[in-house]
Amino acid sequence: MALQNYKLILQYDGGRYRGWQRLGGGENTIQAKLEGVLSQLCGAPVEVHGSGRTDAGVHALGQVANFKTDAVLTAPQIHEYLRTYLPQDISVTDVQPVPLLFHARLSATAKTYLYRIWNSPDPNPFLRKYSMQVPQPLDVAAMQTAATVFLGEHDFTAFSNAKGKKKSMVRKIDTFTIGQDGPLLTLQLRGNGFLYNMVRKMVGALLQVGLGQLTAQGIAQLLASGGRSGVTILADACGLYLANVEYETRPAGRATPKT
Repeated sequence: MALQNYKLILQYDGGRYRGWQRLGGGENTIQAKLEGVLSQLCGAPVEVHGSGRTDAGVHALGQVANFKTDAVLTAPQIHEYLRTYLPQDISVTDVQPVPLLFHARLSATAKTYLYRIWNSPDPNPFLRKYSMQVPQPLDVAAMQTAATVFLGEHDFTAFSNAKGKKKSMVRKIDTFTIGQDGPLLTLQLRGNGFLYNMVRKMVGALLQVGLGQLTAQGIAQLLASGGRSGVTILADACGLYLANVEYETRPAGRATPKT
């Protein structure tokens, strides 16, 4: 049978999972859940590739994945099977056949993340699992100004917990905005790739700015120096969402490889 490549778009509540990436000795990851169901459907082991390795507790509104199989199946059949057998906190919203060279991570050209902060001394019981709750007053205007420092291409060593420097720490941020709707702050950033914990540390630095513990100039100095000790807040995983992954109109086998 001819090998076929399928692209999946999915959403998930990451609250009870150990993240995207399959881990040894356990199946409580998004990747493992998908692979288990797809392997049953295809009658053979299936390997699923995701566009990025979201951390434990991180959510997705538009994660992208792909897998290859020689099983004779249509995209609607795959979609219906996933809809039936995946747990309710994982939803595949689209299944499409794609060229064999398409790879969810290696073909990606840009990603957008959202981060939500509930800024009030009164907790929000409905957002407690889906936002970081910050009771202290935040200087949102100062945070908005500081967010612009991240724009452009920088070495983000200071804003990552990635170990070693076997790969480049340089990434490009195209947009970084902070919207406010009463106590709810929504941070949105788009870039060509993100390092381990990078978004959560960037948000943490902006929280320090909002609390008067750091300045925009201080963020610029951290970017230039690569020093990791300056960011003392790692934003909670529950407030982070992978919102969208972008690809060329006709995906190449390899774009700029990012995580």
